Order: sequence, then structure tokens, then C-alpha cells
Amino acid sequence: MGTKTGGVSFSISISNLLPFGLIFCFVITQRFTLVCGLNYTYQKHLSSLRLDRIQRHLDSINKPPLLTIQSPDGDIIDCVHKRKQPALDHPLLKNHKIQRGPTEWPKTKVGKENKEEVSERRAGSGALASFQTWRVNGTRCPKGTVPVRRTTVKDVLRSKSLFDFGKKKRPILLDRKIDAPDVVSGNGHEHAIAYTGSSEEMYGAKATINVWDPSIEMVNEFSLSQIWILSGSFDGSDLNSIEAGWQVSPELYGDSRPRLFTYWTSDAYQATGCYNLLCSGFVQTNSKIAIGAAISPISSIAGSQYDITILIWKDPKLGNWWMGFGENTLVGYWPAELFTHLADHATMVEWGGEVVNSRINGQHTSTQMGSGHFPDDGFAKASYFRNLEIVDSDNSLSSVQDISIMAENTNCYNIMSSYNDQWGTHFYYGGPGRNPKCQ
Repeated sequence: MGTKTGGVSFSISISNLLPFGLIFCFVITQRFTLVCGLNYTYQKHLSSLRLDRIQRHLDSINKPPLLTIQSPDGDIIDCVHKRKQPALDHPLLKNHKIQRGPTEWPKTKVGKENKEEVSERRAGSGALASFQTWRVNGTRCPKGTVPVRRTTVKDVLRSKSLFDFGKKKRPILLDRKIDAPDVVSGNGHEHAIAYTGSSEEMYGAKATINVWDPSIEMVNEFSLSQIWILSGSFDGSDLNSIEAGWQVSPELYGDSRPRLFTYWTSDAYQATGCYNLLCSGFVQTNSKIAIGAAISPISSIAGSQYDITILIWKDPKLGNWWMGFGENTLVGYWPAELFTHLADHATMVEWGGEVVNSRINGQHTSTQMGSGHFPDDGFAKASYFRNLEIVDSDNSLSSVQDISIMAENTNCYNIMSSYNDQWGTHFYYGGPGRNPKCQ
């Protein structure tokens, strides 16, 4: 870092940000310069005032660690005392006492099957569990601490602004009960999802998702696969959403690796909430799983399939929304105080993929969803969600029996749902984006 007259100069390596080996060389303004060469360095001159604002923000989310772990993929994982984590800076959580665990896990409606048969059915076939890169050497954070992926100035500078950093660009919100409007011509968010919504109150959802590394055409685009827990109005400013899954986002993370992520909002993505632990809110309790860290290994075409299982449910007594990873691992929870409608229950659950289509030069993006293959290519080629379940008012898990599916542009990304005894309700989804039928 070197000081210049009127500001500060930063160099940001973007060698991992330019997809397909393309190099774009241009001058944006007199203060922004892209230097072409082997290091592909993006130089951005900052005023000292802006740098100070960024540094204050980083100081608020990068808490002093008791231990720091260097991940093989370049991430820095800080082990932060659980009572010093960013969540408790939220004004609604000043007096919050961290819940050690849920008062009750969701029960499984077994029926005539025994638990072993249910477990075997849910395990599926030909798929293995994925984990996280920073743990490959057996490292973990000490007891009483939680792993927090360190955020840097470079991370913030990839975002449009400090306010936008760590937030989803507000998508067009679709009311799934009616014919979906054309969001492609809106702000560019495109989906291939399954959803359920009825008069029945819902208190959580579960699914197993295989993990891929879809290619991203532009740095400010992303591709994700997730569960949405929703309540509130789709056409107003009071939508509550809890989300978790995996995503590839070069702008957010600085690379193209798939990463475990969470998100929440209580005002339809306007001002509240953020990804992962990039703002106060989500309370982490697990010392072995880092939200925002890369997932490894990942699935390959016609090869091994690796997946993750995510469960989100509301504690029936204390009202907090817990997140489980795998079959029995707790990650943490979204406190009930963060929400309005979700302080009660969910009215809709969605599972599926989402991409951002920025339409550079008027063309549809080639950013892939899922594996980049259409759903009719099937197992080991297309991406899947399997064993879709919801949590009912009795805190019981049951297989989803009636789902609807939706994709805005089936020539670009599509979805096909099905049911069998082994995978329960499941679907394949995704696509390549731009192709001869998708312009």
C-alpha cells in the first residue's frame, strides 16, 4: 500500500476473477485503472476518508481472534470467542444470551419404517458428503470460539459501495401463487426453483444438494443453490427471508470456489441482513464449520457426486431459527428478534438455483446454474436437490408431497421434479445460460 497525493493506492489481484482466461483492459476513470499483465492487477485510488470508513467497518466485523488459521485455499479463518462474534453487535441482541442448542430437534415421521430404513433411504446412492477446505488438515477452532472468515479491504473494494458490501442486490420478488412476472427484463435475477405454499403453517425445511463450481461470466454475477424460508408480502417491503446453501460469487469472495453461505433479511433485501457474518445477526455456535468458507470436494461430470444437507427449523420453545449441516451438526441460529413475520412461522419454502444475468452487450450471460447442464441430463451431469422435507407445527419432518416448479426462461435454465422411494421428492435443475436458444 502506498500513499499518493489526495488518496491511497491499492492493488487488487483479479487473476481468479476473469472467467475463461479473458483479460479486459480499460480505463474506467482517471482514478480507476486496470493494468494488464501476468498479475492482472486492478488499481484503485482511494481517498483517505473512504479508506477510514472501510477500515472502521472491517474493525467492527473482524473481531480479535484467539487463534488464526491459514486455509490452503488462501482464506484466513479467525477463531473468535463466541461472545465476541459480530452477531451480538446487533441493537436488538444487546442483551441476548447465546442459546447453546435448540430445545428440540425436528422429529421424523417414521410410520411403519424403522429409523435405519429411513436413514438408508435418505442417504441416497452414488453421493458422498462434502466438507470445507480449511479443515482438510484436521484443524479446528478451540472450544468456546467460532470460526469467522476474515474480511479484507480488497473484499470491500470489489463491491459497488460499502453499503452494498455483503448484501444481495434486491431481486424482483415473485408471488409464487400467481403466474410469475418476467424478471429477466427487471434486475436480472433468474431462478429455477421448486416451492410449496399453502394454508398450512411451516416451521422449517430440509434438503440435500450436490455441489458444483459453475462458471461465472462477469465478476458482479453469481450462481447459487439454496433453501429459502419466507414469510410476509412479496410485493411490499416487509418480506422476511432466511436462506442457506452454496454459492459461487467472485465479487463477494474474490474467487470462483463454491462456498457455504447464509443470508437473512426482514425488509425485502432493502436495509437489513447480509451474507454470512458480514453484519450482526446470525449467531454461530459451531467451532468446526466456517460460514463463507469453500466446500471441498465438489461433484464432477460423469464422476463422483458430493453433496451437503441443510436443515433450517424454528425452535418450538424459544423461537430462534436454527441451521443444521449434515445429519446432526448445528451451525448456529437466527434469533427470533431479527424478524417480524418469521417471529411466528413461514408461509412459503423454496428450493433451487438463482443466477444474476447482467446482459453485457445485450446478450444473456453464460453464467451457469448448478452444473451448467440442463435437468434432463440426469444424475452425474445435472445438479439436484433430493429428499425435500418441511417441518410442521408439531416440529416434525415430513417429505414434501406437493410442490410447484418455476423457471423464468427454460431455454437458459430449467427444472424437472420427481419422486421415488430413495430420494423422496427431488428435482434436477440448472443450465448453461447463453446458448443458441438462450440469447
